[in-house]
Amino acid sequence: MMIKTAGSYHVPVLLEQSIEGLNIHPEGIYVDATFGGGGHSMKILSQLNGKGHLFSFDQDLDAEKNIQQEGHEVLLQDNFTFIRSNFRYLKNWMRYYKIDKIDGILADLGVSSHHFDDENRGFSFRFDAPLDMRMNTKASLTAADVINTYNEEQLADIFYLYGELKNARRIASLLVKARSQKNITSTHDLIQAVEAVFGKAREKKDLAKLFQALRIEVNHEMEALKELLNSAQELLTTGGRLVVITYHSLEDRMVKNIMKTGNVQGKVQQDFFGRIETTFKLLNNKVITPTPQEQQENPRSRSAKLRIAEKI
Repeated sequence: MMIKTAGSYHVPVLLEQSIEGLNIHPEGIYVDATFGGGGHSMKILSQLNGKGHLFSFDQDLDAEKNIQQEGHEVLLQDNFTFIRSNFRYLKNWMRYYKIDKIDGILADLGVSSHHFDDENRGFSFRFDAPLDMRMNTKASLTAADVINTYNEEQLADIFYLYGELKNARRIASLLVKARSQKNITSTHDLIQAVEAVFGKAREKKDLAKLFQALRIEVNHEMEALKELLNSAQELLTTGGRLVVITYHSLEDRMVKNIMKTGNVQGKVQQDFFGRIETTFKLLNNKVITPTPQEQQENPRSRSAKLRIAEKI
């Protein structure tokens, strides 16, 4: 069995730019909402002194194992706390640890490369595996449940909203037809059921979008992100930073909305003088994307977008 280093687990995207965006004070309280391979967390800890503290979240048991990796000794310090939980419960956990205010929150919303490379969990169409896709393996809903029990309209909505697939209705109708013959239980079954829709030229791209849509639904990613952003707004101290890396337009829209208007829907609220009432000040008007060099070294960073805002 290959020992996974954090490097092979997940290469942190936009590492320097996101850490710079946090504007770290050595005595501050910080949250890494997406621990993964620990790359961002270790970088944050290297800039904190004994009075500072970092809380890192990850709901995946595999991520927790990265703390014990060789070379990760910084994660064994007293000023680091790992929380095995979905980041949507940030507020509850901070209450539990008696933390009122946070100086900075970082969230890298990408799926760890480790998940795409794990042949048994169904995140990738490259391997024939059970249709699972749960980040938290204790959760009950799997991708197979979604495919076999949601009605045609629900499926079409998911593929259209979360996968941005133009032929969402046709895909949904093919799946409903296929499952009436036999349950769709593996990634191979799924690909077989829909291959008539995808032309060879776009096949990989469209399959990636289809798998993305299912993963978002299975893990309730949009609801979780909404809760994280609302909690961040409440918990950040004045001058505190919110740093978020997104990978598809739906996530990016929610992040942009909260930073510009103070709510994920993007509803502009104005005061008596016509000033937009918002809790954040955008620090980068133009979204930050990886350099061509980073994209070449880490192809999975290609769709990454970084936004940074300061609480006012």
